[in-house]
Amino acid sequence: MAQVLTYIKGDRTLWVIAVVLALFSMMPVYSASSNIAFMYGGSSTFSMLAKHAIHLTLGLILMYAAHTMNYRHFGAISVILMPVALLLLVYTLFQGHTVSNATRWIRIPFLGWTFQTSAFASVVLMIYISRYLAKAPVARIKSFKQSFVPLLLPICAICGLILPSNFSTAALIFGISMLLLFIGGYPIKNLLLIAGGGIAALGLFILLTLAFPDMSNRVSTWKARIENYNSGNKEDNYQVHKAKMAIAEGRIIGKGPGKSVQKNFLPQSNSDFIYAVIVEEFGMIGGVLVIFFYVLFMIRVLIIATKAPTRFGTLLAVGTGLGIIVQAFVNLGVAVNLLPVTGQTLPLISAGGSSIWMTCVAIGIILSVSRGLPEEGDEETGVEPNAFAHA
Repeated sequence: MAQVLTYIKGDRTLWVIAVVLALFSMMPVYSASSNIAFMYGGSSTFSMLAKHAIHLTLGLILMYAAHTMNYRHFGAISVILMPVALLLLVYTLFQGHTVSNATRWIRIPFLGWTFQTSAFASVVLMIYISRYLAKAPVARIKSFKQSFVPLLLPICAICGLILPSNFSTAALIFGISMLLLFIGGYPIKNLLLIAGGGIAALGLFILLTLAFPDMSNRVSTWKARIENYNSGNKEDNYQVHKAKMAIAEGRIIGKGPGKSVQKNFLPQSNSDFIYAVIVEEFGMIGGVLVIFFYVLFMIRVLIIATKAPTRFGTLLAVGTGLGIIVQAFVNLGVAVNLLPVTGQTLPLISAGGSSIWMTCVAIGIILSVSRGLPEEGDEETGVEPNAFAHA
């Protein structure tokens, strides 16, 4: 064991959080998958658990691989991957695999698995923004005109390509990008201008889809979710109603692993609403512990960002960490009916492939920042020292 630990670098607490959440996910995913296996057939609960275990194993391998790299290299890699991400999103929009009337996936050849391109694009975008804010001259960052094409256009393109099929993900990416820009010193007046443009573009898209319904069938879905959330009607708000019942029936210590009843009625019991299954089986104690781990994750990310030796390291840790933290709390908010249904999964716990892999890659990048690699080469890469850590 001691020899194995010598290969594990970076923030040990963050490693523990990731591994504990991944291992814990096996129980609720196995329990909740029984409903999915019954509804869709063609698979067993054990085969779905095995698939989840393979996804987690591959994710942890990706995490380890990312954490061994010098984090400064991710900036250059993001420049290469940005066109790839945009092309994948375009392909997904027109030729992607459709599930539940949403075209968000592409099929991986030979394996038959699906890959959600928006998860890949989100991580690439956070790295790309961090690199630009750390490397570009201050005058260029503060100029809306000079920063529009190299910085703002990729944000708008990625969010615009994701929007037709996945509003919640597009909104999260846009919001996190704005927050990262703010942290990176982008002028507030320009941020307000971008936010106004984003709202105007969303309004135009909705008007066009209402006038030409064949463009997208998602607007009616968004409208129904918001109306159902506001109405509180049990029949219209079926998923949330069952999730609330699961949480209420869990009480303090829960019914025990595998004994959830409401998992049999939740359509996305092993992904979108897995937190409700966790609370029903492990009670308020289990639910609070899950939240505790995500809060601890957030604290560790902030500590790593503060101690990062360069400005790029700080922005990189914050940008990739925010994506995980915000997604987690959006999922939790939906489960307890604080937010409308969004379709966001619970990082490292929900079943899934691409979401697990990209979450692990993001954590690996944060761990790479936490390794405290020597600062040599900063002048060569053009990365500025971390103004946050030395303020």
